[in-house]
Amino acid sequence: MTTPPRHEPESPRDLVGIGIGPCNLSLAALAHPLAELDAVFYEQRPGFEWHPGLLIEDATVQVPFLADLVTLADPTSPWSFLNYLRTRERLFPFYFGERFHMRRAEYDGYCRWVSQHLPGLRFGHQVDAVRWNPERDVFEVDFTQLDADGEAEALGRTYTRNIVLGVGTVPYVPDPLKPLVEAPGVPVVHAADYLDHRAALLAAGHVTVVGSGQSGAEIFLDLLRHRPAGREKLHWIGRTEAFAPMEYSKLGLEHFTPDHTRYFHALDEPVRDRLVAAQWQLHKGVDSGTLAAIHDELYRRTLDGGWPDAVLTPGVRVRTAGRIAATRVELHLEHVQQGSRSRLATDAVVLATGYRERPLDHILAGLDPYLRRDSKERPRIDEEFRFVLDPSVTGSLYAQNAELHTHGVGAPDLGLAAWRSASILNSLTGKEPYPLPARTAFTTFGLDEPGSRVPTAREGKRLTPLAD
Repeated sequence: MTTPPRHEPESPRDLVGIGIGPCNLSLAALAHPLAELDAVFYEQRPGFEWHPGLLIEDATVQVPFLADLVTLADPTSPWSFLNYLRTRERLFPFYFGERFHMRRAEYDGYCRWVSQHLPGLRFGHQVDAVRWNPERDVFEVDFTQLDADGEAEALGRTYTRNIVLGVGTVPYVPDPLKPLVEAPGVPVVHAADYLDHRAALLAAGHVTVVGSGQSGAEIFLDLLRHRPAGREKLHWIGRTEAFAPMEYSKLGLEHFTPDHTRYFHALDEPVRDRLVAAQWQLHKGVDSGTLAAIHDELYRRTLDGGWPDAVLTPGVRVRTAGRIAATRVELHLEHVQQGSRSRLATDAVVLATGYRERPLDHILAGLDPYLRRDSKERPRIDEEFRFVLDPSVTGSLYAQNAELHTHGVGAPDLGLAAWRSASILNSLTGKEPYPLPARTAFTTFGLDEPGSRVPTAREGKRLTPLAD
C-alpha cells in the first residue's frame, strides 16, 4: 500500500501489546482498572480463538478453573471465570456440577466473552515492524489494519514506551512430514486442524495418530469412540518410551509456581537447557483420566471376544514419509529401543506433534542491534520478563510465553498467566497495583535460595553447620 501510515495517537502510549491470546488477554484484563495506564493490544485475527481445532467434546483444560485470566492475581476482578458464569446465570449449575477443571470449549467461550467486552483490544490489526526511536525515546510500532477478508485496508503507526509480546505458538511439523502436509490433497493434518478434518478422518480406511502427548491421546480416543468395533483400523505411535501420564501430584505441581520460576531463572544457561528437556512429563504427558478412558474403551470392545483393530506403540519415530499413489501415505518407522525399522501404509495421518514458540526474528528485526542474546542466539530475558536490551533503550520489551529457555516449564502454563501479567504491570508502573505472594510452594528448590521465606516467628532453632 502506498498511502502514508496514520499515527494513533501522536503522544506515546504507556503500553502496546502484540498478540491477543490468553496471556496478553490476561494482561489486558488486569491493566483495565489501572486508569492511568494508556494501553492498546493488537491482533491480526478478526476475533479471539483458542485452539479451535482441538475443542473436542468433553475435553477439559488441564488446570483448575481458578487459573483463569485474573483470579490468581486479583480474585475480585470482574473478568474472572466465576463472574463470567454469573453473567450467564450458570453459577449454580457449575457449583453443583463439582467440576474443578472446566471444559476446553468453556474456557474458549470465557476468553471470547472477555475479549468482546474489554476495551483497548484491536482485532484485525497486523503488527508489521517494531523499532526504537532514539530521538524520541519511544518504540515505533507499524501495523496494517485488515478488512473482514483479511486484506490490507490501511496502514498505521503508534508510539509507546513499553511493549509486551504475546504472539503465542505455532503448530510444529517434523521435517520428514513437511512435504506431505504442504502437498495438496494428501490426508496429513496437524492436530491444530483436527475438527476441520474430523469427518474425513472418520471416513478414512486407516488412520495413524503421531504424537504421544495430550492432543494425540484425545484425538485417538475420539476416533476410537466413533469407529466401528472390530474395524477401528487405528495406529497410535509416539517417540516417548511410554504413553506416560502427566506428573500431577500436588508437590509435582509446585514446579508451576513463581517460586520454581525464580529458582529456574537463577540457574546457569546449560543447566536450564538440560532441565527443560528432562521435565517433559510435567507438561507433555497425558492426563491419567484420558489414558484410563482409552483403556476402558479398548476393553469394552473385547467383551464380545476378539481384540480391537488398534495398535498403540510408543518409542517410535518417523524417519521419512512418502506418498503411495495419490491418496495414501507410507511412514518409515524406527523403534528407538529395538533399533528395528518398518513401514506403515495408512490412509490418513494426524500429527499431534505439538507447538513451538512463534519465531520472533521477523517482528523484532528492527530491534536486533539492541537485543542481547545468549550462547545459542536466543534473546536474554530478565527475571521480570523483560528482554535484555542495550542500556541506551529506556523503554521495556516484555515477553509472554516466549521465555521457556529462561523461565522454565511454567512459561506456557495457564496457571501462571495471571501472576506473570501482574508481575509485568508491577514492573511497568514502578508501583505495586497487584501485591504478589512472597512464597508459593512448600518445596525449596535450591540450597542457596536468597532470603528465608519462613516467617520469623516460625523459624526453627538454627543449627551450627558441620565442618567439611
